[in-house]
Order: sequence, then structure tokens, then C-alpha cells
Amino acid sequence: MKQCKKCLLLEAGESDALNTVKDYLSNLEDCLKVDDETYKERLRHCKKCGNLISGMCLKCGCYVEIRAALKDKSCPDYGNSKWSVYYEK
Repeated sequence: MKQCKKCLLLEAGESDALNTVKDYLSNLEDCLKVDDETYKERLRHCKKCGNLISGMCLKCGCYVEIRAALKDKSCPDYGNSKWSVYYEK
């Protein structure tokens, strides 16, 4: 099977890592996570980014599905940020 380089874990067939990420996210308190719309928008930007390799960000080494879900995180491409920290008003 050819490894997908420009994919999220779900699309790359990385089922063990994806299950670990899903478990981690499901155990986080909702107050720590962005809303679904913001999460999906962040992931859309990540999918277009040249720093995405098999579900991981080359700038910080994180799984983008986790970083994109957290309110206190921003795109780690500091000079070319694709999305910003989300704060509720």
C-alpha cells in the first residue's frame, strides 16, 4: 500500500494512530476544544499545507487532528499561519 503524504490520519490509513487520537480527543473536556465548524476549517487549511505529512505537521511534529481541536493552539507555521487561536467571546 502506498503511503499518503498529504492526508490526515483518517485518510492515510493510520488506524492505530487515528484511534489513539480519537480516544485522546474524546477524553478532553469540551471547554478545551473548538467548535466543530472551527475544527473542520482548521483541518481544511492543514490539508492544503505543504507541511502536512501523513497526518503530522512538520513544523511542530504534532498530529494535526489534535492541534486543530484545541482552543489554545494555533498554526505552528509562525511566519505563514494558516489559522489562529480561537477564543470565545
